[in-house]
Amino acid sequence: MNENTIANSVRFLADEINEAPPRTKHIASVRYNSQHFACNRTEPACVHTLLGGNCLIEGKRIAVVLPAYNAARTLEKTVRELSDLVDDRILVDDRSADDTVAIARDLGLTVLVHDRNLGYGGNQKTCYRAALSRGADIVVMLHPDYQYTPKLVVPMASMIASGVYDVVLGSRILVGGALRGGMPRYKYLSNRALTRFQNLLLGASLSEYHTGFRAFTKEVLHSLPLRRFSDNFLFDNQILAECILRGARIGEVSCPTSYFPEASSIGLLRSCEYGLGVLKTSIFAVPRRLWGVRQAPQPRIAEEKPVVCAVEEP
Repeated sequence: MNENTIANSVRFLADEINEAPPRTKHIASVRYNSQHFACNRTEPACVHTLLGGNCLIEGKRIAVVLPAYNAARTLEKTVRELSDLVDDRILVDDRSADDTVAIARDLGLTVLVHDRNLGYGGNQKTCYRAALSRGADIVVMLHPDYQYTPKLVVPMASMIASGVYDVVLGSRILVGGALRGGMPRYKYLSNRALTRFQNLLLGASLSEYHTGFRAFTKEVLHSLPLRRFSDNFLFDNQILAECILRGARIGEVSCPTSYFPEASSIGLLRSCEYGLGVLKTSIFAVPRRLWGVRQAPQPRIAEEKPVVCAVEEP
């Protein structure tokens, strides 16, 4: 079949479908890379599919959240590599001093701006609340500094959409990607030591606990006491330890990584503080693991002041 014949067939199909009553909701199924996707849109389904519109992976709405702080130099490159299968792209800016917000607006992202700097963990809390409030079924957290490849967002989301996993991690350690990507050797060695320690205490067998590339089901995020976790970098470790203790099914995928001057990274002092926090998190988790307590004790805490965000829709 030549190109003219295909074009004529598409035009004919479009004309036929466009005769349907307005606002009629059509649902179609398509094949993409040997996986099944359901397309649920208000436009005529066949035209939407043929023209390459977004389709839901296994009927799941996918949101990518980008916790940003001074990410102007790498944000556009990161966003340009996101798949069209991503349904919602949300950037939360933690009071950046550069042009992160302006670039995010130009890229058509949904932008939330904190009224004050809340830290890396505080930023993620806003990210997850925003994604869930907008109807996400699967939430993928991706750093906007291009340290992790955005091309793995759809494979990671698909692993969850299939119903096999509740959480999926993009691992820098599998098949030796970290050192090849330029991870400083002292960080690599501390990563391996802390990971072995945590695997031992938590009874898990993950390749690493410290990646910033993660995907979660909405059910997992709803079940976690996110606001009780740290507002700094320890948040990443606390949320993963809690997932293990609650019996979440965790999968991993090998993720190439790149360390370069524009990529965000914490210094030696904060790395040491993070390492001590990881040890504390692991040790405190042992009684819960040994006694089979899935739910952590809930201490009384002061009510949080609401975070004021300026929200801009694309």
